[in-house]
Amino acid sequence: MVQGTSYELDDPRLAERVNLFPESVIREMTRINNRNDAVNLGQGFPDFRPPEAMVEAAHEALDRPHNQYATTWGTQALRAAICEKAASFNGIDADPHENVTVTCGATEAMMATMLSLVDPGDEVVLFDPYYENYGPDAVMSGAKLQTVPLDPKRAFRFDEEELKNAVADDTKALVLNTPNNPTGKVFTREEQRVIADLAMDHDVFVITDEVYEHLLYDGRDHVSIATLDGMHDRTITISAASKTYSCTGWRIAWTIAPPEATIAIRRVHDFLTVGAPHPLQVGVTTALGFDDRYYEDLLARYANARGRLVNLLDEAGFDPVNPEGAYYIMADFTGFDAPDEAKEDSRSFAEWLTKEAGLTGVPGGSFYHEPGMGEDLIRFHFAVTEEKLDAVEKTLAPYL
Repeated sequence: MVQGTSYELDDPRLAERVNLFPESVIREMTRINNRNDAVNLGQGFPDFRPPEAMVEAAHEALDRPHNQYATTWGTQALRAAICEKAASFNGIDADPHENVTVTCGATEAMMATMLSLVDPGDEVVLFDPYYENYGPDAVMSGAKLQTVPLDPKRAFRFDEEELKNAVADDTKALVLNTPNNPTGKVFTREEQRVIADLAMDHDVFVITDEVYEHLLYDGRDHVSIATLDGMHDRTITISAASKTYSCTGWRIAWTIAPPEATIAIRRVHDFLTVGAPHPLQVGVTTALGFDDRYYEDLLARYANARGRLVNLLDEAGFDPVNPEGAYYIMADFTGFDAPDEAKEDSRSFAEWLTKEAGLTGVPGGSFYHEPGMGEDLIRFHFAVTEEKLDAVEKTLAPYL
């Protein structure tokens, strides 16, 4: 099998849709990293252990009768814990029977939601750049994509008039990701109020991906758009255990949605995956009961890693944007000491940096819908140990 995002499948027996989107560039960069034994700051998974209490709860669940199917849309205990946390942290009022569906990761949550809301030909609005799964999700659900740019020279803010021009009466849904991957942007309450007003004016669902909700820096607060006036019954809130509890391989996530939307999501989810792993749901139920100290320690760890990596990149000749949230840094590489041919576009630079400098990021252009955008940017993640940051410093030493 030929690997590569540009490889076009020409077997006429295959569905046309699979040529409308590429392979995952993020995961392809991990393959390139592994072949070159580089330091991987591309694919954003933590390289440290999950909390022990959560792991122990999952271990214990394997010794008890939790090895068969759970309720398709999640165990009662996990759905109740999700509602308790949504109320206390997000301010979202939810019922475990009426509003919550547990899914196999936020990726499935987004796909199940798209298939539940969007008919072929409906319009879906995305902020550009966006996490790479959103585009293919829209394509597979038959949606037409409309994008609104986030300006890297204005801390990735959007232009209100451009958003107003993008949202129209044929718009079915808008996807909001805050804190944002790949930019690290945190959408303010005022920005979300603009989005909410447009959603109500045009009868639009907002699908909000909040998996990085506990990673906000410099005193910023997380705002769930479902809590704004008029938005409770037109918002599907997606979150997950993956990033908050450092367990991206567990694939436990959830949607919180209005009752009829929840029924629709559960119908799709049932035939996509049947259900998420039962023992791991038990472990995540325990994690959702952690006290504030856990989240404070987690944030302190990430804030320290953010500061160190931003400084290293800056000293090495990159122009990094200090992220407001999540654990990604978008950096302009035009000032980095690399051959001109390596800096022709972001893909060329990312591959050169991995092979020649021993450091892997993700090409910025892969996060943009509009061709030619982001081609002077590269994304790095800092969900890493101090030892990994030491390795990054050693790798970048010739450029510091």
